[in-house]
Amino acid sequence: MKIKSICCIGAGYVGGPTMAVIALKCPHIKVNVVDINQDRIDAWNDDNLDNLPVYEPGLADVVKEARGRNLFFSTDVEKAIDESEMVFIAVNTPTKTYGEGKGQAADLKYVELCARTIAKVAKTDKIVVEKSTLPVRTAEAVQTILDSTGNGVHFEVLSNPEFLAEGTAIQDLFKSDRVLIGGKQTKSGKEAISALVDIYANWIPEEKIYTTNVWSSELSKLVANAFLAQRISSINSISALCEATEADVDEVATAIGMDSRIGNKFLKSSVGFGGSCFQKDILNLVYIAKSLGLDEVSEYWNQVIKINDYQKERFAKKIMTSLFGTVSGKKITLLGWAFKKDTNDTRESAAIYIADILIENGAEICVYDPKVSEQQMLSDLDNLNSRLSEENENALSYYSDPLKACDNSHAVAVITEWDEFKSYDWHKIYDCVMSPAKVFDGRNILDKDALEDIGFEVFSIGK
Repeated sequence: MKIKSICCIGAGYVGGPTMAVIALKCPHIKVNVVDINQDRIDAWNDDNLDNLPVYEPGLADVVKEARGRNLFFSTDVEKAIDESEMVFIAVNTPTKTYGEGKGQAADLKYVELCARTIAKVAKTDKIVVEKSTLPVRTAEAVQTILDSTGNGVHFEVLSNPEFLAEGTAIQDLFKSDRVLIGGKQTKSGKEAISALVDIYANWIPEEKIYTTNVWSSELSKLVANAFLAQRISSINSISALCEATEADVDEVATAIGMDSRIGNKFLKSSVGFGGSCFQKDILNLVYIAKSLGLDEVSEYWNQVIKINDYQKERFAKKIMTSLFGTVSGKKITLLGWAFKKDTNDTRESAAIYIADILIENGAEICVYDPKVSEQQMLSDLDNLNSRLSEENENALSYYSDPLKACDNSHAVAVITEWDEFKSYDWHKIYDCVMSPAKVFDGRNILDKDALEDIGFEVFSIGK
C-alpha cells in the first residue's frame, strides 16, 4: 500500500517538526497538519518564519521549502482526516491532575477525542499512528474506539514513538538513530507496518527502521526516556556527594564515562532535567508498575524523580544560604527559562521550580531568555499554582536585555545552557551587580577560574 495523503492531528513540538520533515523528504505525499488552536495554526502559516510556534534550529528552512507545496497547516480537522489514508495522533498526553492516577498516570483524554473524531469522520480504511508518548496497551483502547463505530471501515493502529531531542530535533529526524514501528502481527497489521516503513525509507536506511509488536513499541518509548533520566539523576546524586567531599563531578563523570560499558552520554551534572517527556514518562512507568502490583519496580523509578526534585531544591537553597540565609526583598537574576538550550519549550523547566521557591521566600526574580516570552513565564508559574499571588504579583520581571536583567542583582543564576551565556562580557555584569558578586552556574558551562579572576564568587554543581 503506497500512502499518498497523511493527516497529523496536533501541531506542537512533535507533530509540526516531524510532519515538516516527512513533507520535505516525501514530496509525493500530501501532508496536512491540523490543530484546533487557531493561533498556533496561524503561526505555522505566518510569512515571517521567525514567528513559528516551535523554535528548532533548521525548522524554518524545512517549512519554507515544503509549506504550500505538499505541507499544509489547517484547523479543518475533519476534512484532513477524510482526505487521508494515514492519520498520526500527536497530541499532548500530560500527567493527570485529577481522579484515578492523579499525579502519575498519563491523561489520555486528547488521544481518546482524536480516536472518536477519526471514527466519526472516516469513510474509508485508515492507518492510525500513535505518535504521542502513550502508556503500554493504549493502542488496544484506541482500536476499540475505532472499531465501535459500525461504519464498516477497517482501522489498523500502529505505534511510532518519537525519539527527538528538543534543540536538535531536525537533525534527529534527518539522521535518526532508529525509527520504531509497532503493529499487530497479522496480515493486515504487517501491511500497515510496511506502508509506514516505506515512508521513512525515503531517507532513513532500512537497517535503522525497527519493527515490533505494538506493545513493545509503546513500552520502549517510556523505558528509553526513563533510562536517560536515570543517568541524569544518578550523576546529580553524585554531584551532592562531590560537593561534600571536594571531589569534582566533571572529573568523576569523565572517569566513569571512559568505561566502554558505561559510556559518556547523559553524565553532565546540572540543576536537573526538564522537558515534556522525562518526568511525565517516568511517572507513567511508576503508575503502570504500581497498578500491576510491582511495588518495588514502581519505587525504583520513582526515586529518579525524587532525586531530580531534590537537585532543584538543593540549588535554590544554595542561593539562599549564600545570601546570608535570606532572599527576602533581594533581586535574583535567572539567565534562562527554557528547559534546555535551542528550544522555546519550558515544560518542567528547572527555572520554574527554582523561581517558585525563591518567590516563596520573598525574592524578586528577574529573567532573561533569548526565546521565551514573559507571557509564557507567567503562565508557567500560574500552571504550577505558584506563590505568585496578589501580595507578590510583581515578583517576576522579564527583560529582553541580559545586562538590564542583572542590574543591581544580589545573585545571578544560569539555569539554561544557552551558548550566548558563555560569551558574555562578564566584566560588565560584575560592574552592575550588587557586591559581593555571586554567580550560580546551574549547568557548569562557565569558566569558573575566569569569573573568579574578575571578582565573582562562583557556585557550581558538584564542585
